Amino acid sequence: MSASPFIQEEEYAGGRFDWSLWRRILGHARSHRRWFWTMICSGLVLAGTETLLPISNAWLIDEAVAGRTGAAFMWYAILYVALVTAFSIIVWIFIRAAGHLSTGVAYDLREQGFARLQTLPFSYYDTRPTGWLVSRLTSDCTKISGLLPWFLLDLAWGSSFLTGIAVAMFILDWQLALWVLVIVPPLALVSWYFQRKLLRSSRLVRRTNSIITGVYNEGLMGVRTTRTLAREDESLAEFQEQSGDLKRFTIRNSLQSAVYLPCIISLGAVGVGMAIWKGGVQIQAGSDLSLGDLIAFMQFAVLFSMPIQEIAARITDLQAAQAAAERIQTLIETVPEIRDSPEVAEAMRSAPPGGPEDGGRSDITTIEFKHVDFWYKPDEPVLLDFNLRVADGQTVALVGATGGGKSTIASLAARFYEPRRGEILIDGVEYRQRSLHWYQSQLGVVLQTPHLFSGTIRENIRYGRLDASQAEVEQAARLVNAHNFIESHDGGYDAEVGEGGSKLSVGQRQLIALARAVLADPQIFIMDEATSSVDTETEQLIQSAIDTVLAGRIAFVIAHRLSTIRAADVILVIDHGRIVEQGTHRELLAAKGRYWRLYTRQEAEEEEAAMGRDGRAD
Repeated sequence: MSASPFIQEEEYAGGRFDWSLWRRILGHARSHRRWFWTMICSGLVLAGTETLLPISNAWLIDEAVAGRTGAAFMWYAILYVALVTAFSIIVWIFIRAAGHLSTGVAYDLREQGFARLQTLPFSYYDTRPTGWLVSRLTSDCTKISGLLPWFLLDLAWGSSFLTGIAVAMFILDWQLALWVLVIVPPLALVSWYFQRKLLRSSRLVRRTNSIITGVYNEGLMGVRTTRTLAREDESLAEFQEQSGDLKRFTIRNSLQSAVYLPCIISLGAVGVGMAIWKGGVQIQAGSDLSLGDLIAFMQFAVLFSMPIQEIAARITDLQAAQAAAERIQTLIETVPEIRDSPEVAEAMRSAPPGGPEDGGRSDITTIEFKHVDFWYKPDEPVLLDFNLRVADGQTVALVGATGGGKSTIASLAARFYEPRRGEILIDGVEYRQRSLHWYQSQLGVVLQTPHLFSGTIRENIRYGRLDASQAEVEQAARLVNAHNFIESHDGGYDAEVGEGGSKLSVGQRQLIALARAVLADPQIFIMDEATSSVDTETEQLIQSAIDTVLAGRIAFVIAHRLSTIRAADVILVIDHGRIVEQGTHRELLAAKGRYWRLYTRQEAEEEEAAMGRDGRAD
């Protein structure tokens, strides 16, 4: 399967160089202005130093040719040595400044990008694979931070050096200077042409590289599935298709760059050659130029192409990096669809410390859905005129066919998504009028496949409350029946769980996720098929833990195994976004409707499976 359907093509629209984008990127250097100005100033001083070096050479040569080796000659020699020394020192200064600026900008870009990812709603991740996002915080940030200092340096140094050379050449001989400067219009035309070509090809390279990162990530995550289905050759063929595109676009970009720079160098060399030829003719015709002035002019003519080459190279790099700049800046500037309104943000700023809007605790007694409509795509509604009221201490179980809207209801209750129409009230107040951070800090969510972070069992349980003591961690583990299996592991609570919890069974990961949620002491619990992927014995442990955890809290339980929700206060049978049946376990069985049919079918299947296990055991 290709990751290309996830790519947001609109982020790569446009064909011209975007100065406004680069001004916003440059804004990331503001917090490092000390190194920014150090680098700019050193570039300007370096340009002045390099401009003076040929002039000091000219003075030395003219003094030597005239046979004057006295005090004036010594002062010119001292000046030359001082300029060379200053040149070395300035180079060391701007390299150090560029290193600090590059590292600082990279740090800021990654920090701001990661911070933005923490605030974006789940809908943002629904259309973007992990590898696509990872490439923004890795290769894109590296490309921008590595380019920005050197572009700024070459811009300051190159432009001022060109100006200094032009002024010096006009002072020496304005006619010769014009022979060199005549190449400027062709340089501008060539740069404009290749700028458009390089911008397009570099965008294709970055886009395809992100696709490959996504495919590679999915391939690693799904390697077991690939092996068990014997799809190694097909997966390799799909990867080769994407890598072939990357190869083709990269070669195109490299060829364009390879042609662009030689064109600039050739034009510069033509100007230099013509200038040297014309200067030689003038010397033969008895020009007033001294030998020192002629040699200085020749040095200027040679040096004139250097800043042009450097600026051209940086412009080429800038074209290649614009796609990366678009991607990382777009991420940083993305406005979360689900966020606090300006009124709520203002209330948070003025809230007294410890109050609910300041992140403190405030008891939640009811959650109410009122005429809620929701859809992911406008022409495919998921919920229609959904109404539900849940009071403190109630457990609501959601059952029904896959795609009926169960997980959507839980996600709306958690404010991972927001209603398209209608309201969700928390104690009578629309929950968009409350702080998002405050509300979601009251949630405990345990998914069908819980995620554990690399580290120890203790660190994973404490993840929801970093200030928890060891005694509180163990108490949470005991409460969910996880303490015994943790103690049986080598290292106990300090045992490593592996990447994603790979060293633990699904049931053990589920119990640790429950302990993590319990330790955070949430007021609202959401359980999404927490027992559907475990064996019967582990299911009993988890179910016993769930019964303990949910006591006295508002709870939404999405259940696949109906036997696990018999104690729920109310069971909702959801079909196509509507409640088709509602009641307790006994009431729904007595009604002999859809729930009764689902329950009896599951019982029969479980009995048949148990008989099959007993038969194999015999």
